[in-house]
Amino acid sequence: MAAPATTEAFSNLSYSMFSLLLILFACVELGDAASAVHVYRLIQYDLGGVPLGSRISHLNHHATSLPLDPNADLSRSALLVPLLDLDLDLSFLTDYITRKKPLGGLLILLPQKLGNKFADFGKHVDLTRLKTVLHQLEDLLVHAELPYPVYFAYESSTFDTLLGDIRGKNFSSQPATSTNGGYKLVVSTPEAKKLSPPTISNFQGWLPGQKDGDSEQLPTIAIVASYDTFGAAPALSVGSDSNGSGVAALLEIARLFSRLYSNPKTRGKYNLLFGLTSGGPYNYNGTQKWLRSFDQRVREGIDYAICLNSVGSWENDLWMHVSKPPENVYIKEIYDGFSEVAQDMGFSINVKHKKINISNPRVAWEHEQFSRFRVTALTLSGLSAAPEFLQSTGNLHDTRKSADEKAVARTVKLVAESLARQIYGHKGKKIDIFADGSSLAVNVHHIRSWLDLLSRTPRVAPFLSKNNPFIAALKKELSDHTVEVHVQNEVLDGAFTFYDSTEATLNIYQVAGVTFDFLFLMVLGSYLIVLFSFLVITTRGLDDLINIFRRPAVRKSKSA
Repeated sequence: MAAPATTEAFSNLSYSMFSLLLILFACVELGDAASAVHVYRLIQYDLGGVPLGSRISHLNHHATSLPLDPNADLSRSALLVPLLDLDLDLSFLTDYITRKKPLGGLLILLPQKLGNKFADFGKHVDLTRLKTVLHQLEDLLVHAELPYPVYFAYESSTFDTLLGDIRGKNFSSQPATSTNGGYKLVVSTPEAKKLSPPTISNFQGWLPGQKDGDSEQLPTIAIVASYDTFGAAPALSVGSDSNGSGVAALLEIARLFSRLYSNPKTRGKYNLLFGLTSGGPYNYNGTQKWLRSFDQRVREGIDYAICLNSVGSWENDLWMHVSKPPENVYIKEIYDGFSEVAQDMGFSINVKHKKINISNPRVAWEHEQFSRFRVTALTLSGLSAAPEFLQSTGNLHDTRKSADEKAVARTVKLVAESLARQIYGHKGKKIDIFADGSSLAVNVHHIRSWLDLLSRTPRVAPFLSKNNPFIAALKKELSDHTVEVHVQNEVLDGAFTFYDSTEATLNIYQVAGVTFDFLFLMVLGSYLIVLFSFLVITTRGLDDLINIFRRPAVRKSKSA
């Protein structure tokens, strides 16, 4: 009879252990990641030895969201903020950053697409207002030292659910903690390390003029554009308008004139020099190095230089920025040439003079580097004023939608026609050399394809190596349309030190609070006690179970 009893006890034990495993498995599942999403880290850099940007990569805190009590302790919380919420009120975050209040982490949610309007909780948000808020936010983050991790991510259904749960459970009135549970945001990435001084690459290509004698004796006109960017999130800094549009315009101008210069009969009596420079956000450091590498005779042979900057978002007015007074004979001649073509095309050119302060290392426009080498130069831009230092050079809102290929095409037509009229002696004549529909027409498809590529390629110099496929693509395109293409690799000067770690994976965990853990422990403990008692009774009997908990009798020793 012992065997059946033993078998039954074993069966009961197996069933009980299986139930226990199910409970433990459910407990483990509560700690599994709800989802994993790609996030982009705020830039970390030092400027003149001053630490700026996000100084920590690792994140492991409970998620909370606005609105919050201004006096709430967020030192152990990760603040999750949709950009559309900041459109209503940026003051809360501004106060936290400017007053250096403790914060566990910050995650900014960006809209998926920057269309004309956004629908949010039944309200429409103006795109212009949203861009202004994003610009203010980036300026705030980039120029502050933040001793906590800061990341950007795009809105998604995952974050919609997360925010809904946080707000629905009223966690927003009190930051989520280990006591009340909620969601935990975890980024398990090594802390960022210093990068070696970055290498910047400058490109130049020539279209030699008509060779009656030595082409080096011919005057030169330079067309230049800076191609790299700087932004709050290096992995998202594509700068479609600033200055992807300038690069696309330069490459199309090179393509047009290569067709004219490939035929000896239509080759002009000017050399054309095309330059793509790096280090633009850092006082156009690459332009300075490029000009310094020239032989003095080459620099002196440059009649003037046209720098292209942010030419993809203008409509009716284009600005010509100069360092010399507009009354200067050379500047007036160039301006008159542009104005003549612009009038034929139905828009206006505005000239703006800004004198260079030699003692100030700040360079607002690329043409100012030429002016410092005593070369006449100008910048064509859709911007009426120069941006501040490290601003508008690859902002988060400067995406493909910010650059209109038609605006770039108008800029190309303006520059190409005015140059052609000067090169071929047609000033004052209404000759449309690059007429629409002709074999020399501006190719909008070529411009669009380059804008698309530039808008997919983050180009922050420290993270854009000289072996990057994009660098190879620039060289190939310039080689297809010009000759004597040369790539100059230099080390970026200045007081900048950059750090790696620009992207990461964010794991979102749904966790229970301490109260739940305590109740679960009580239930589990009670279950184990009942299970133990049941097993003892079925295998050994009730008396043995009672004896286990009975206090043993104390034996008294007999005295002698």
